[in-house]
Amino acid sequence: MASRPFAWEKSYPAGVRWDTPLKITTLGALVDAATETFAARAAFEFRDTVITYRDLGHRMRTFGAALLRAGLGAGDTVALYLPNMPTHPISFFGAAKAGIRLVHLSPLDAERVLAYKLTDAGARTLVTSNIAPLFGMALKLHEQGLIDRLIVAEDADFGASGLPTLPIPAKKGIVTFADFVAGATPPDIWPQVTPEDVALLQYTGGTTGMPKGAMLSHKNITAAVSIYDAWQPALPSGDPAKDKIILVLPLFHIYALTSVMLRQITRGSCMPLRMRFDPDQTFDDFEKRRATIFPGVPTMWIALVNHPRFATADLSSLIYAASGGAPLPVEIARRFEERAGFRLTGGWGMTETSPSGTNVPNFGVPKPGTIGLPLPGLEMDICALDDPHKVLAPGEIGEIRIRGPNVTRGYWNRPEETAASFADGWFLTGDIGYMDQDGFFFIVDRKKDMIISGGFNVYPQMIEQAVYEHPSVAEVIVLGVPDPYRGEAAKAFVTLRNGASAFSLEDLQAFLKDKVGRHEMPQALEFRDALPKTTVGKLSRAELRSAIRAAS
Repeated sequence: MASRPFAWEKSYPAGVRWDTPLKITTLGALVDAATETFAARAAFEFRDTVITYRDLGHRMRTFGAALLRAGLGAGDTVALYLPNMPTHPISFFGAAKAGIRLVHLSPLDAERVLAYKLTDAGARTLVTSNIAPLFGMALKLHEQGLIDRLIVAEDADFGASGLPTLPIPAKKGIVTFADFVAGATPPDIWPQVTPEDVALLQYTGGTTGMPKGAMLSHKNITAAVSIYDAWQPALPSGDPAKDKIILVLPLFHIYALTSVMLRQITRGSCMPLRMRFDPDQTFDDFEKRRATIFPGVPTMWIALVNHPRFATADLSSLIYAASGGAPLPVEIARRFEERAGFRLTGGWGMTETSPSGTNVPNFGVPKPGTIGLPLPGLEMDICALDDPHKVLAPGEIGEIRIRGPNVTRGYWNRPEETAASFADGWFLTGDIGYMDQDGFFFIVDRKKDMIISGGFNVYPQMIEQAVYEHPSVAEVIVLGVPDPYRGEAAKAFVTLRNGASAFSLEDLQAFLKDKVGRHEMPQALEFRDALPKTTVGKLSRAELRSAIRAAS
């Protein structure tokens, strides 16, 4: 391994040190400190509701006390199935304070994936909203016996939204959020929680089967927050007491959870919560609410830059803009910088790294295509593709490895996959790339066949398994293809069974509606007489990809 100073340290800006001491604690302690320090400041704005840090602390501790009163504790898991609404941080921090594991369920997940995550995580309590269709799915999961307790936040509690809701049935095991917390009193002594305890099971797609839960400890997540804080001098910075950070990225995603919400809580900033991305709403947030920071994914930036308002919008309140989750088109970044007067940058990270990893500096000569420099406290290198124990020199292409206090110790109930993901204590990322002489990292390919669609990881194997259930399909290969809005989208290449008739893309999408998530839904379909296979008869994505490239 390399020794200090690392190659990237010479590229760090003034005020940033790789060996900055990191503050490692528990999520409960982290939020307790913020709610005490910034008590009077606004933590969240949601519709017409303002939740101060003091109020956030009170609500989270009350919810944690209610969970303890209900008999939950260490060893139990609570699932959150929520949009971006105040109930999410209240529930997340309350459960963490009580020493209870959490698991995020995505509203994009198909029913079978939701059922798998609940069962695998052992979550028998689920927190959701009565917003349709979210609540409709939660009721189905309850009726199937997958959960014992359904805690339902009523959308109307936070003001009128106009969103459709479903009535909350008077059934055993179903309770409103307000009734669940009513009368709960925080204990004098909370359960002991250590930084090594697992705080969150954050599921990430499996390449050959169902998703696997990355075990993220209190240490992993709070270290990631501290790592971002140590990098803060490299970023344009306003006054945290006056900053407004638009939080439209979904809180069930690790990017929004750690890189945005938790990071801003330690700064005492205000976060306007948005349930869904709407370009006009975002431009209003810039112009009328004077938002100062906007972290998004490429699909959001593409929509904003191509919007009619972009040419004349007042962007003067913005001091920093970030893009993550997927590669940002260079042209979109150029057009934004030309209009806003500063760079739209981002970085790289993974669910397994909580997700801190690298960041692209906002200074100096730009390096097109880079994912940036390793953040303070993190070590990264490149290992040989055929030998994960062999470290390569700068400029040589191999697999990116990473280690640091933010890196998961493995996957829940998956000892074999855990063992295969590490080499000499380093996490093998599955990304193929290189490091240059200045310590900047570049990704040139993905070792896995993952598709990044709209900032979400999409795994072809998962889609293929669902497509194979179609009675007309003989064989299928799913590849990622360029998509002007999503960056990439799934395309299904299909051969038909003997005597079967071709079907339309719309027919396939209707068939897959309850089998794959919306982000996984194929956006293109092509029928072929045959699909390429390896010498041992295995369908070959690589050969199909090469054939398509040669024909274009």
